Amino acid sequence: MAKTQEQFLEILSHFKLGDKVVSAVPFGNGHINDTLKVTTDKGEAKFVLQRINHLIFTNVEMLQHNIEIVTQHIREKLIAAGESDIDRKVLHFFPADTGKTYYFDGESYWRVSLLIPRSQSFEEVTPELSFEAGKAFGDFQTMLSDIPEGTLGETIPNFHNMPFRLQQFHDAISADPVGRVKDVKDLIAEIEKRADAMCIQEVLYKEGKLKKRTNHCDTKVNNILFDESGKVLCVIDLDTVMPGFVLSDIGDFIRTAGNHGAEDDKNLDNVYVNLDIFYAYTRGYMEKAKAFLSKTETEMLPYGGRLLTYMQTVRFLTDYINGDTYYKIAYPEHNLVRTRAQFKHLQSLEEHADEMDGFMKQWL
Repeated sequence: MAKTQEQFLEILSHFKLGDKVVSAVPFGNGHINDTLKVTTDKGEAKFVLQRINHLIFTNVEMLQHNIEIVTQHIREKLIAAGESDIDRKVLHFFPADTGKTYYFDGESYWRVSLLIPRSQSFEEVTPELSFEAGKAFGDFQTMLSDIPEGTLGETIPNFHNMPFRLQQFHDAISADPVGRVKDVKDLIAEIEKRADAMCIQEVLYKEGKLKKRTNHCDTKVNNILFDESGKVLCVIDLDTVMPGFVLSDIGDFIRTAGNHGAEDDKNLDNVYVNLDIFYAYTRGYMEKAKAFLSKTETEMLPYGGRLLTYMQTVRFLTDYINGDTYYKIAYPEHNLVRTRAQFKHLQSLEEHADEMDGFMKQWL
């Protein structure tokens, strides 16, 4: 990050922090925004400064408006429930001297939040952590379930819109800019065979049988903070919080955490669904979310895993056909390896579909 300490301190001076700050150093391992830990003159690491990646989040005003609504809504729910230590259970963003919760320095957009003290996050996924993650995201969605549709904007338009992703896929095939279509006809055929079944969300929405709700859209274990004893504090990384279908959130967890193999595993024998992770996450999620879910949503939760895995298969193959213009690659065939690994995970999910769908009957 090509900024000096003096420049960081100048940016921080535009926020109403109530403390004198003396340093900002890189913090965490996020891939989208640049994040720094800010220390006060008393030696306390107290704030988090972030440069928002406005190439991905092109409407920063909408992004921060969403986050303000969501964090305030959660804060009010926690107060009403008589919770204590609320600043450790929901993110708090500070206003800048512009009155907004972000500051534009002429080049980049910046925001400052309170650093949640005595917190930890985890990367490794276990059934025990999956159960806690299910509860955390279920509770998160439950608290936000009464936000009226139309209140929040889409920070990444069409992010989990399957017909849109298939249109991108078909456009790539038609253009075939680097001549790769001839080598992946087997995968194209498999994707086309499933296309209608994987657009059912949008059909049900138009028929009034599925609602759009407030989703996190990046349901990973490392987007949850835990206290010293391993108890959930709060859900973080709220940039992708936007309207969507609940199937997307549980689906993304099954796609990522519920895979025995890696997202880009070259050895497809490693790639198959971890049912223990699915069962644990779903139990935790339903413990918190059952009250607001419809019968249709409950029945279709495992389908969400198949849908998001199919969607990612489509996105990886689209990028491969386009000549690797979106995802960073480590070697020329990387997106094709990713595609085949995702497709193998999808096949595993399909093989266990009856078992996973049947698991939901206890909540119907």
